[in-house]
Amino acid sequence: MRTDTPWSTLPARDHLLARADDAAGAPVLDVVVPVYNEEKDLEPCVLRLHDHLARTFPYAFRITVADNASTDRTPEVAQRLACSLPEVRSYRLEEKGRGRALRTVWSHSDAPVLAYMDVDLSTDLNALLPLVAPLISGHSDLAIGSRLARSSRVVRGTKREFVSRAYNIILRSSLAARFSDAQCGFKAIRREVAQRLLPMVEDTGWFFDTEMLVLAERAGLRIHEVPVDWVDDPDSTVHIVRTAAEDLKGVWRVGRALAVGALPLDRLARPFGDDPRDRGIGGVPGGLARQLVGFCVVGALSTLFYLGLYSLFRQGAGPQLANGGALLVSAVANTAANRRLTFGVRGRGGAVRHQAQGLVVFAIGLALTSGSLAALGAASGSPSHGTELAVLIAANLAATVLRFLLFRAWVFPERDRGGDPARPSNAPAPRPAAVPADDTHHELRNVR
Repeated sequence: MRTDTPWSTLPARDHLLARADDAAGAPVLDVVVPVYNEEKDLEPCVLRLHDHLARTFPYAFRITVADNASTDRTPEVAQRLACSLPEVRSYRLEEKGRGRALRTVWSHSDAPVLAYMDVDLSTDLNALLPLVAPLISGHSDLAIGSRLARSSRVVRGTKREFVSRAYNIILRSSLAARFSDAQCGFKAIRREVAQRLLPMVEDTGWFFDTEMLVLAERAGLRIHEVPVDWVDDPDSTVHIVRTAAEDLKGVWRVGRALAVGALPLDRLARPFGDDPRDRGIGGVPGGLARQLVGFCVVGALSTLFYLGLYSLFRQGAGPQLANGGALLVSAVANTAANRRLTFGVRGRGGAVRHQAQGLVVFAIGLALTSGSLAALGAASGSPSHGTELAVLIAANLAATVLRFLLFRAWVFPERDRGGDPARPSNAPAPRPAAVPADDTHHELRNVR
């Protein structure tokens, strides 16, 4: 996973018409059409898209043909279109991969809103303006077309329908994704978000869309969904089985990276806007309610894990040794879970220190539970296993409040959770400096 984005949090979203991009001559929208050996369909697609935008889109636009290593006449067709239509340009990449083409072209575009659609134009173009409008207005960060929304109208074969729905079920169950359609070839993103997000996206093929959406959603960015009318292209060259296998590998890779906190998603955070309801209230700790809920959930799962370990260790060891071993293992897991899920600390920075501090908290819990077991043994001599478990539960509950306070104030203080004590929570973050060129090492030629 790429983690070398050097900026602070994202600036507040603003309405694009309030900015100076138009005055500088840049189009508001850049629609990328990634192609590979599409000499037959490319020209009708671009002409139809250009006509639609010229008639219906109220802002300046550009259509970019991203030819990723075609071996037929696609480059010639793309160049001819770029020469005949002022709003069309063509890029040539010497390596295949839809994700590679999108990342490369988007990284070099000067348009504040970036979109893409498949060359077959399976999606009804009337959804294009609703797709990008929330990005232009500053309401949302990304927008996707959804074929699985209730009001969408879709015509496609049974096999593709099954694969699409099964894939989204996998995403929801494994990566907790809440968006409804990851692979519809109809998406848009604001440029400043793409500049931060794309360096974190590793895939260069068909999983690119899914990875981008999952990371954006986990970072708390706003994703707008548009129901679309979609007609399957019977001549599509997508290899379903191979693509599905690659997607499953991508799900595993992204899930593992998120589980260990390997991605600096805090760099994608947005400050609150100007709505008075978004402003902080003095004297109220930020996020306390959410942290309490997260801590309770993690604590409940940790307690079950601990009790299971204790019962397992107790079969071959005494109560004190079994308690110490079970508490140590569950404490490490509890600290890691609270670090990521309750207090939102991402990345590996400070992880060792957090675990060391967590072990101090563990020592307090060990003292309480061990002392309770010692007192029980002294009082009853040979207590039953059920009595031991009851005493341990009571001791753990007694330590819970103290553990939360220590976690919040000492182990994971506000500064470790991405807070900036020098800036109020509702103040806009500083705008990033000029964005360096994308670090891909693939040849990119602007042939217009």
